[in-house]
Amino acid sequence: MNLLLAEDDALLADALVAQLQRAGFTVEHAPNGPVAEYLLLKQPFDLAILDLGLPMMDGLTVLKHVRAAKPTLPVVVLTAMDGLDSRVAGLNAGADDYITKPFDFPELEARLRALLRRTQPAAAAGELEVGRLSFAREARRASIDGSLLELSPREWTLLDLLVTHRDRVVTKEQIAQAWGTDGGEPAGGNSTEVYIHRLRRKFEGSGLVIRTIRGLGYLLEAEAR
Repeated sequence: MNLLLAEDDALLADALVAQLQRAGFTVEHAPNGPVAEYLLLKQPFDLAILDLGLPMMDGLTVLKHVRAAKPTLPVVVLTAMDGLDSRVAGLNAGADDYITKPFDFPELEARLRALLRRTQPAAAAGELEVGRLSFAREARRASIDGSLLELSPREWTLLDLLVTHRDRVVTKEQIAQAWGTDGGEPAGGNSTEVYIHRLRRKFEGSGLVIRTIRGLGYLLEAEAR
């Protein structure tokens, strides 16, 4: 899931970016209101975390502008302002959830995933189709034309990245970071190319193609059915 974090506290932002990435999110950080508004209006995000106390343009104003342009974008307000009036104002402006500081990260992550399940049930559950490939994350099952693919843990993690980022390039850095959480050895040398080659062999004849984008990474494409 592609997430925007709008937070002006650099220490908190760095910690949250690291935790969210470990939880499987792709995170972009905005340090102030104008940058947050620009990114949210110009780039596709699955979710936004928005601090109300942003400099240069407060988070409530950003929320109102973004909500007018993207009425279905899930937005979680994260703020030190815990008064009733602030909560009501945030929710009335279009926030889907409201979390006050200080907070525990496990609760934040749980609320994010609950919000995604409500707003994007198929994507959150990992029930995706790419061409002739069916991919079910929660069931940990992938198949082509109904035939199950036998995947090692690293092949599964790689396929997960390619499928969930199917409209964007997956970098080697993203792959190495994801593999760092799978309990295996750190990625190194040409291991990425080895696993890409293995997936390509399993995709033969399926119309699925993993393109190498030189200098950037890999992109999953599928022929139209």
